[in-house]
Amino acid sequence: MKLNKLIFLFSLLGIVFTHQVNAQQKLSKKERKQVIEDTKATRLFIEGQKFLMLEDYDKSYFYFQKAREIAPDEAAINFKIAEILLKANKVDDALDYGMQAVESDPENKYYNLMMAEVYSKKNEPLKAADILESLMENSDENQNYILELASLYLGANENDKALDALDRAEEYYGVVEQLVVQKQRIYLRKNNLEKALQEGEKLIAAHPGNSQYVLALVEILFNNGRTHEAIATIEKSLEAYPNQPDLQMGAYALYKDLGDKETAEALILSAFDNPDLDGMVKAQSFSEILQEIKTEKRELLLDSLEAFMLEHNPTDSNVLTVIGDRRLFNDNKEEALSFYKKSATINPDNPQVLQGVITIMFETGGDFGEIEKYTIIAVDEFPERAEFWYFDGTAKSALKKWKEAEESLKKSSDANKGKNKQLELLVHGQLGDVYHSLDKKDEAYEAYEKVLKERPNDEHVLNNYAYYLSLAKKDLDKARSMSEKLVKTFPNNPTYLDTHAWVLFQLEDYQNAKTYMEKALKYDESPSGVMLEHYGDILYHLGNKNEALSFWKKAEGGEETSELLIKKIKDKKYYE
Repeated sequence: MKLNKLIFLFSLLGIVFTHQVNAQQKLSKKERKQVIEDTKATRLFIEGQKFLMLEDYDKSYFYFQKAREIAPDEAAINFKIAEILLKANKVDDALDYGMQAVESDPENKYYNLMMAEVYSKKNEPLKAADILESLMENSDENQNYILELASLYLGANENDKALDALDRAEEYYGVVEQLVVQKQRIYLRKNNLEKALQEGEKLIAAHPGNSQYVLALVEILFNNGRTHEAIATIEKSLEAYPNQPDLQMGAYALYKDLGDKETAEALILSAFDNPDLDGMVKAQSFSEILQEIKTEKRELLLDSLEAFMLEHNPTDSNVLTVIGDRRLFNDNKEEALSFYKKSATINPDNPQVLQGVITIMFETGGDFGEIEKYTIIAVDEFPERAEFWYFDGTAKSALKKWKEAEESLKKSSDANKGKNKQLELLVHGQLGDVYHSLDKKDEAYEAYEKVLKERPNDEHVLNNYAYYLSLAKKDLDKARSMSEKLVKTFPNNPTYLDTHAWVLFQLEDYQNAKTYMEKALKYDESPSGVMLEHYGDILYHLGNKNEALSFWKKAEGGEETSELLIKKIKDKKYYE
């Protein structure tokens, strides 16, 4: 039933309708009933609109359906129900209600636009396009839908219609990048290179001095084997607007591709000597040259480029990073570290730089307190990266922050999730040391066993596991087997020799213990306090008490000596 007395209007809040009645007119019983029904439908519609604005779609849908029971053919009600169904992605149902709305009010722009959206979601772009074409034909005010129309034709692979729509869009909006690029893509798809080039030239003419549009055209020319034309295009623009270092870089790449290294080198030097060229562009080009075969000429070029970067971009983190890379390639870790640190200070969200800083500091025996500063930055910036948690745990372990080290190493394992097997083994090896320091000996041994199961010759684990077993006087035969394996493989390593000597000491094999400890002292230029104390202990058990006392005194004040050392010296006697 169509309600002629209902008038639906669009307002800022949506579509509302009002019912006009001549108050002076005397109504029949039937007419009065109709007025009551109209009023009820209006109230239900308003309630539905209210909940729609509140995004309570279930209640909104309920009230609109109640209104539709009274006025099933009313366009605004069907439109609102279709709108809700479309939001719920119930496209087919939305189509039914939308069609009823359009049938009741075929001239309504908003009803038609919704139907275009429905057809677009149903993957029927040509039906949606027909609706937009009709709207645009009926009113000049609807020309702003031209881009949507072009997009629909593109989606339907109707290239000619899309080109026509894009031409009309250009008449409406003017020459803009989005339209030109889309037309170029269509022309290239149709193998019409000349038309694509004409579009690029048109964009350059409309925006003189814009180097990005020149480079876009140059790319098309180069990709189609027209390198000399590409160079001519760049040179023409540089003649009119000389201060365009990015165009110089484009010409550099083209001349380099042609094998004209001399011209290419002159162009890149000129571009790098321009402060307007972005540091990232300089860094990328510098890095590419760094990957080339090392020659004297390459090094001289890099020297010049580096000097220009430090002059014009001294605080650009990308520039500092690639200069650090060059130092690292030349095995100058100290200078590489300096540049990486500067880069990380300026821009701490580069994981490669942070990793470079941390690994070099570990390799060169850097201060663990300073290393920890960078590992903290790394885990704060990249908490999902397992290797940074491992570095942080290792640094904290070296600083004897055992509990914190345990937490970081566990986070490394959690973040890794077994993806990097080698990292997982490193974590367990480090956890073994931490657990032992926390007096969690069983957990320590368990961690070591996990490593040896996969990597039975792991030096770090074999040494520490054997040594800790010897301290606990537990599984000494196993400890001897592990330490013996190490000294056979590394007969001149003082740390491993010391461990093996101490295992033998615990097995009361004092003579062999003495032999290995003497080797350890021979190969260690600066023996630790604990090594000197161990040697004194061995000598004492061999009856050389005076010599033992001498070595205990040498050990005094040294690293990792026992709490009983002073008592040994005072009483001239061995204590366990």
